[in-house]
Amino acid sequence: MMFGDLSFEEAPLIKTKLPGIRSKEFLNLQQKLEGNPVSYPKGSPIAIKQGFGATIKDVDDNIFIDFFGGAGVLALGHCNPYIDERIRKVQKEITHTLDFPTEIRLELVEKIQNILPSDLRNNSKVIFGGPTGSDAVESAIKLSKIITKRHGIIAFEGAYHGMTSGALALTSGKFWKEKYMPLIPEVHFVPYAYSYRCPFKTNTAAACAEATANYFEHVLEDPHSGVVDPAMTIIEPIQGEGGSIVPHNTFVKKITEISKKYEIPMVFDEIQAGFCRTGKFFSSEHSGASPDIMTISKALGGGFPLSAIAYREDLDVWSKAAHIGTFRGNVTAMAAGSASIDFMLENNLANYVEELGNYMLLKLEKCEKNSSIMGEVRGKGLMIGIEIVEDKETKKPSPDLCSKIRDEMFRKGVIIEIGGHYDNVLRFLPPLIITKKLAETGIDICTESIEKIESEIV
Repeated sequence: MMFGDLSFEEAPLIKTKLPGIRSKEFLNLQQKLEGNPVSYPKGSPIAIKQGFGATIKDVDDNIFIDFFGGAGVLALGHCNPYIDERIRKVQKEITHTLDFPTEIRLELVEKIQNILPSDLRNNSKVIFGGPTGSDAVESAIKLSKIITKRHGIIAFEGAYHGMTSGALALTSGKFWKEKYMPLIPEVHFVPYAYSYRCPFKTNTAAACAEATANYFEHVLEDPHSGVVDPAMTIIEPIQGEGGSIVPHNTFVKKITEISKKYEIPMVFDEIQAGFCRTGKFFSSEHSGASPDIMTISKALGGGFPLSAIAYREDLDVWSKAAHIGTFRGNVTAMAAGSASIDFMLENNLANYVEELGNYMLLKLEKCEKNSSIMGEVRGKGLMIGIEIVEDKETKKPSPDLCSKIRDEMFRKGVIIEIGGHYDNVLRFLPPLIITKKLAETGIDICTESIEKIESEIV
């Protein structure tokens, strides 16, 4: 399929001052009708009329390059005709089936099993629950506790695992959780191999990976570490909301080996980084590690709400109805998910993403060399982050400059979001079907925006 046929060719095209008159009307009405937790329109103030591929048209007919892709949900873009054709067919027959078997449901399960990392492939069970990634994490917690008959959990600094009570307890950001404490007990956080800001002050990514892995083992080995024997270890093989952090490729494998040594189920959260996002079907494949349990969602549903966990067949120890959810039978989402996997395989999407991501990183790295505020460019595939700092020597985070760059990119027609420990990382998660031309235009707008904001620093 020619990916150029899947987006508005005019993008970006800004016709009005942003937000436009009609967008302002929609945004004002939303503020009147909906609650304060609404967040994304605060950073990108538009009302959306239409999405197509890697582009978005607002109600004032401004057209944007979408470098955010529904926070990773829209891996194959807005309104991909390949997916739409499949879902229209199934919607004429059935909509919702709880967990009764259907042809499309079983077809999706088999396809998931066939693409899993090596140790799980064709040696796994799949269970669907509620429609969100948070629910997948909740089900992984339950299963791990049943397996081990233990209650503690180890997660990592910089982690984001969701907003429900259990998933939120495993999420490290104080902003999200401090108002809701206490959450589930005995959740302990250990450092992630974040080499740009390594807590062990190492000089290389490899040394940071070794130091953080050694500390993880210390926590498990030392009876006075204060950490009870955990029911599970959960990790994002590449961190998303934490700032698009790519650890050294030895890190995840080492953490997995240590968990296995201490008989702790290893859970990989692939909710954001899975399904070709990083140039592999799953981000853990960069390290060669395989989990005991894997959480999946976002791109799994082809744009529709769907989540699941896949786990080793011998760990299928829970009983009937141990984890349920009304929407675990969303046939539309399952049809979209099945079509998405087919599309990814037929178009060799992982390789396309790897090559395009390398090209984008190279362009950004050239800009980084001449910039005083681009602290680090990093990423895998189309999961890219730029850490913005006040000064490269001190590495002092600058969320203010980061926000200004995001706003400037928006005015020029590119939608992105911000993340990271200090809200100072420009994060790119474009649909994986974005063309090289659109990607290049988006990167050019990014670098122009950085240069403009940098020039205004007094």
